[in-house]
Amino acid sequence: MKFIFFANTTWYLYNFRLATIQRLLGDGHEVVVVSPPGKFGKRLVEHGCRWIPLAMERASLNPLRELATLSRLVGVLRRERPDIVHGFTLKCAIYGTIAARIARVPAVVSAVSGMGFVFTSDALKARMLRPLVKVLLRFALNGKRSLLVLQNHDDALAFSQAGLVAPEHIRVILGSGVNTFRFHPSNRTTHRYERLRVLLAARLLQEKGVREFIEAAAILRKQERDIEFLLAGTPDPGNPHSISRTELRRWTEAGLVHCLGHVNDMPALLGSVHVLALPSYYREGVPKSLIEGAATGLALVTTNQPGCREVVTQDGVDGLWVEPRNAQALAECIARLDDDRDWLAQLGDRAREQALKKFDERLVIQQTLEVYAELFRPDSSATEAMRTAP
Repeated sequence: MKFIFFANTTWYLYNFRLATIQRLLGDGHEVVVVSPPGKFGKRLVEHGCRWIPLAMERASLNPLRELATLSRLVGVLRRERPDIVHGFTLKCAIYGTIAARIARVPAVVSAVSGMGFVFTSDALKARMLRPLVKVLLRFALNGKRSLLVLQNHDDALAFSQAGLVAPEHIRVILGSGVNTFRFHPSNRTTHRYERLRVLLAARLLQEKGVREFIEAAAILRKQERDIEFLLAGTPDPGNPHSISRTELRRWTEAGLVHCLGHVNDMPALLGSVHVLALPSYYREGVPKSLIEGAATGLALVTTNQPGCREVVTQDGVDGLWVEPRNAQALAECIARLDDDRDWLAQLGDRAREQALKKFDERLVIQQTLEVYAELFRPDSSATEAMRTAP
């Protein structure tokens, strides 16, 4: 079969979907990736797939520009004639499904990780876009030949209750998975008397709790605690809630945090820290950093928010919950872990157990392949749609 993976960055496809691409290629299928130009495109090609750059602006609101993008995508699908289009992120899911209908692609899978800026923000831009996006979702994602993959059960309920997608078109797969051989506790430093090192690794958006992380560092510094805070990730200029480079420079100069930027070797970085913090107040899918931290056997500190609670399921058992937007609570939580290294190790062991049970990428890939297979069963609605398509 021939698959097209469509996303808004090459970075996403390389970092989150490469293992699935490799499995499909290994099984003898053809995979074409479509995305805007990006430096990870060549890396994807090196792994055996083809890459088609497609001009697209993530934050564009220009109707003519968006119609042109959709037209180019339709052209790609008509030339390539794939069996399945798999679109990632909200915009690509909508455009991919509409383009696939026009190009008569037999089956479509749409993967959305979290509710996104449009549904979670109170900004004027988000409120203006929300009605239009709802209409597009209802039109695009309820076709007989399509399935929507969401990363947590909270989002599945939200999409269904809002009337955006019928429940029978929704499947839940917990994240994009983690390689539990690459991310392994053997890489973890656990010495009792080491200086505690706490990492936040994410896109640098305010909703990820980045500012609260820095405030917690300042609180603990005033208490004269010897704790090192590290920040891995880069600003996201395409998102209006991105942390600015000016803020990063100010925090670094104040000695509050070590800003690492983009990190290529995450297993090595995670193996050098003790705590993975993500004090998010965002509707996450399933945060990649949390499941990588869990697989590495780190103590996890996060919030009881959708997506995050799929990884830390019980406060004090397989990780810790802190109140969103509460830097003081975050600081107190980190201080407790600094004081009780046995508990820190126990939380890491239980996090590793969760990763093996729920987030191993082999399990996630197999569930994804089952979604593909479901669309081509003789009795599936997707097959019926192919029979009756004009």
